[in-house]
Amino acid sequence: MNESAGHARRAATVSSVPVILDIQGATVYRGETCVFEQLTFALEERQHTAILGPNGAGKSTILKLLAGEVHPVPNDETSIRLFGEERWNVWDVRKRLGMVSHDLQHHYMEQVSGLKVVLSGFYASIGIYGHQDFTYAQIARATEVLEDVGGGYLKDRRFGEMSTGEQRRCLLARALVHDPAALVLDEPTSGLDLTATFHYLDLVRACMRKGKTVLLVTHHIHEIPPEVGRVVLLKQGRVLHDGAKPAVLSEAHLSLLFDRPVTLVQANGWYQAFPADSSAS
Repeated sequence: MNESAGHARRAATVSSVPVILDIQGATVYRGETCVFEQLTFALEERQHTAILGPNGAGKSTILKLLAGEVHPVPNDETSIRLFGEERWNVWDVRKRLGMVSHDLQHHYMEQVSGLKVVLSGFYASIGIYGHQDFTYAQIARATEVLEDVGGGYLKDRRFGEMSTGEQRRCLLARALVHDPAALVLDEPTSGLDLTATFHYLDLVRACMRKGKTVLLVTHHIHEIPPEVGRVVLLKQGRVLHDGAKPAVLSEAHLSLLFDRPVTLVQANGWYQAFPADSSAS
């Protein structure tokens, strides 16, 4: 275990701040591949955090751990707690932890209308089914949240007819319909043009201002809003660095993370990376 992981373990133990997620010593396989060995990571309430890493770093496996789609190897020293519970009901957790992932967007039913996309959040389903009943209060809540994310005009539009950005807004509203304490976002602006990117990040920042804790999983540095104070660098299933954003997002650290010398630029609390020597590319 590296020093930052040990620090995370101690912080989770002694902090009086409510802990949303606490992973201790988890070894995780996907098929025959060991993705994580003794992974330790804790997320406190209001501790906006970005997990940054290249493809293959293990980011998607963390999402699947949270969704209960993969599980760590059983071990006496291994534990995963969500909202303080080591054993939890997946349906209850989904009410407290809103998730928007690429898998969800890719597999969502194309014929479902925007409002029904949001309503499906009440059942954590991909689409709406005949046996599902919705109260007037739930319909009103779904309509309100869709309006809040700027998607009121998508109420009757089929999901398959929406742009990528419009789909992402509907799925964000779906994640918010329960008013969860935390949001987990998987590369939220991937595939969006500049205007849609700025609009979506404004929505994420608004969620933070309303008290939602945001965990952002990405390989895009420009997606990390100024409000995110903690960054975890993940590479090949190992935490390279974990700490305050100004200390972690350095040219040396990012060059090591992505195996390419980079130049880092900051503006208005945002970061972006460029090739260190463009003439050499």
